[in-house]
Amino acid sequence: MWKYRHMSGQNPSPVARDVAELVASAAAESPDRLAVVEAGGRSVTWAQLDDEVGRVATGLGAAGIVAGLRVMLVVGNRIEFVTTYLGTLRAQAVAVPVNPTATPGELARMIADSGSRMVVADGSSVTRVREAVGLLDRARTGDLEGADDFDPEVLARLTLPRVVVIGSTLLPGERSYDHLRADSARRIPPLQDPEKLAALLYTSGTSGRPRAAMLTHRALIANIEQAAAVDPPMMHGDDVVLGVLPMFHVYGLNAVLGGVLLHRAKLVLAERFDPQGTLDLIDDEACSVVPIAPPVFAYWRSVEGLEERLGPVRLVLSGSAPLAPEVIEEFTARTGIAVHQGYGLTEASPVVTSTLRSERLQTGSVGAALEGIEIRLVDEAGEIPVGDDPGEIQIRGANLFSGYWPDGADGPDDDGWWSTGDVGFLDSSGDLFLVDRLKELIIVSGFNVYPVEVEEVIAEVPEVREVAVIGVADPITGEAVVAYVVAPGAEPATVGSAVRDHCAERLARFKQPSRIEIVERLPLTGTGKVQKGRLRGLERRRALGILG
Repeated sequence: MWKYRHMSGQNPSPVARDVAELVASAAAESPDRLAVVEAGGRSVTWAQLDDEVGRVATGLGAAGIVAGLRVMLVVGNRIEFVTTYLGTLRAQAVAVPVNPTATPGELARMIADSGSRMVVADGSSVTRVREAVGLLDRARTGDLEGADDFDPEVLARLTLPRVVVIGSTLLPGERSYDHLRADSARRIPPLQDPEKLAALLYTSGTSGRPRAAMLTHRALIANIEQAAAVDPPMMHGDDVVLGVLPMFHVYGLNAVLGGVLLHRAKLVLAERFDPQGTLDLIDDEACSVVPIAPPVFAYWRSVEGLEERLGPVRLVLSGSAPLAPEVIEEFTARTGIAVHQGYGLTEASPVVTSTLRSERLQTGSVGAALEGIEIRLVDEAGEIPVGDDPGEIQIRGANLFSGYWPDGADGPDDDGWWSTGDVGFLDSSGDLFLVDRLKELIIVSGFNVYPVEVEEVIAEVPEVREVAVIGVADPITGEAVVAYVVAPGAEPATVGSAVRDHCAERLARFKQPSRIEIVERLPLTGTGKVQKGRLRGLERRRALGILG
């Protein structure tokens, strides 16, 4: 029968109208408590953070950034990211946080697509931002080879953005972050309509170019509150929360930063993850809540005395990609620290489920829906699956996005349901179990192959550290299975043979890889998710004879 999870009781009266309002509330109640600390030692109290947010918001208005205009943030995990993001929201402009390691071409496409009028960069990203703006200038004048990569309509209405630089030498026409900040904050009328757009977040996608999910103030606040209703709580006011996940990603931006703002916890920012350095930071700052991505567990697996170095930690939260049950079991047995994971998407702001909501911890579960979020499953015909068959996951809740930029395409339907593109099943207790991405489904001779099933089998081979499976065109079977395998220090031919033999034992013939590529590393996003679109790009080039 249809497995359905309906969670009622969503708070009809939000604690704030927008995320920036949470800062003002914290400053009024706990002005002298530390709010944000950088690994390098800089810090701000709640009162200082609120003042900085107000000064940035005032400065944006003075610079001509009025409500609705877009401000792109190409900034790492530092205090200025937090103040600029929140200042943009307070000014009722639209924040566009992007990966600060993006290439000039990627940045140019996102600037053009979003129509950002201002780009804020730091010392590590400003060179690429300048190159991106230069590409756009040449593209709109027709002086750029490959200008057809840009939508002509977008170029026709393009206004080159002003570049604001944090802590680096300025070039002519640029403005420093210190000069953007006003000398004092002026009062800005509070947000009246929570349905106004707050942020554009570019999703990594599984194929094609990224699209910007349109997140309103309502969606961001709703998910912060939904996560806060979890019992036992993910975080509380006495917690020190590690901020090593990239702030430009929805996980770091709303699940981590948003939670810190609501609970008035202390956020410890780190520019990047380093296996030993991050452990030192956790110890030095007495971090009690550690949100991380799945690859971190592999890096920490061989660390001696790990349990002592994680002494202050009470809770580890894992998200952005599935975490193998055996990894959780091994980590918890060794450290005594609970690991809870969940399921989320950029379009859901992001958290949908958490194992903290489960009646009991179950192997393979990503938990039950947060309060105020509904989950249902549908089959390929849009009908309810029969029996315990998996189906595509659809979700509904106030945390959902409003479609993709700029016209709201492919958003929730008229009844509020949105199809995630993920395949899973729900058990009788409401726990969600992921099967695979619908868009990654491989069809071999008419038979469905879910890549995750093949990946789990290949991962059982001792020499294999990481694996990613994709489908490629095949003239006989329609599609064929290809596995990309990372096996450090092992002989490629030996690993390939071991993988083939193991798959022959564990998988039906149509599920077995037709080819195994041994590589040094897999392409990953900032939060550790495999970029399968890049692997498909390699296969397309190989099919065209461009790649040997």
